[in-house]
Amino acid sequence: MTPTPHDALFKATFSQPEHAAAALREVLPAAVAARIDFATLALQSGSFIDQKLAASQSDLLFSARLERASVFIYVLFEHQSTTHPLMAFRLLEYMVRIWHGYLEGHPRSTRIPAILPVVLHHSDTGWNAAVAFQELIDLPPGTLALIAEHVPHFRFVLDDISAETDEALRARAMTALGRLVLWCFRHARHPEELVARLAGWYDLVREVRRAPGGGAALARVWRYILNIADPAQPRELLQRLLAAAGPEAEEEIVTIADYLREQGRLEGEREGRQAGEREGRLEGQRSTLLKQLRLRFGELPEPVVARVHAAEAAQIEGWTERVLTSPTLDDVLTQR
Repeated sequence: MTPTPHDALFKATFSQPEHAAAALREVLPAAVAARIDFATLALQSGSFIDQKLAASQSDLLFSARLERASVFIYVLFEHQSTTHPLMAFRLLEYMVRIWHGYLEGHPRSTRIPAILPVVLHHSDTGWNAAVAFQELIDLPPGTLALIAEHVPHFRFVLDDISAETDEALRARAMTALGRLVLWCFRHARHPEELVARLAGWYDLVREVRRAPGGGAALARVWRYILNIADPAQPRELLQRLLAAAGPEAEEEIVTIADYLREQGRLEGEREGRQAGEREGRLEGQRSTLLKQLRLRFGELPEPVVARVHAAEAAQIEGWTERVLTSPTLDDVLTQR
């Protein structure tokens, strides 16, 4: 499946332990973060989300040392317009998949590592659903308390950037790139506003550029902005982006804009060729069917020829299957 612009930028940035560690220190409970050896933070392979949700979710799995044990830190990035009320249940499903994968690789293990679930969220409404699994259990609180030790119990760490101000994001103790990317996600639903505000983040953009690999990282940010933008006047948006990003970014942005335009043109040509090929195959099937009908029933009335020429592939296929067994022309063309 082709990754979405959100997924591509999220993974390109936060799959790097340097940026992930700084972000996790910011959102995990301080007492927990103090016990994690972030120098051991390592990205693990695999994605655990449902394929049908891949357009609105991205995930990353890390391992690290927590005192003398190994712990998984599972980060789920949800980028949709609303909050899903059963997120805690989805996370439980994903965590079980992680444990299954661990046990497949450690078949003799009789214990499993802890998983710290973290949800990074931005939406129009902000988070307004349960963050604890037990809040989903449909029982009165008093009754739930009686059986609490017998049902799953966990609470995920929520980082709801839709509720953060620009100033709060800028002040986070994270890498410059991490803060810039979260800010882009925060305003992703309004790309023209994002570009308008970018000039106020010029000092952070310069800080990203000065870091190792900063030029490539910024190129990914520009590509993200140009990918999510669908303005009525794209040339004006591009000019505003060039002005806001500064002269150092001009070559990067123009190159990416040209690339995206070329990709769109090539994609259009490819779709056109595929459509032409499909229509060519269909014309061949229509011609073959007309030949079979003439061989079986003789000269065909003009309305029948016109009907065959207007028919779609499924209809042609059905008529072709019946042409050798149906006793009359009307029986072949009967809708079934």
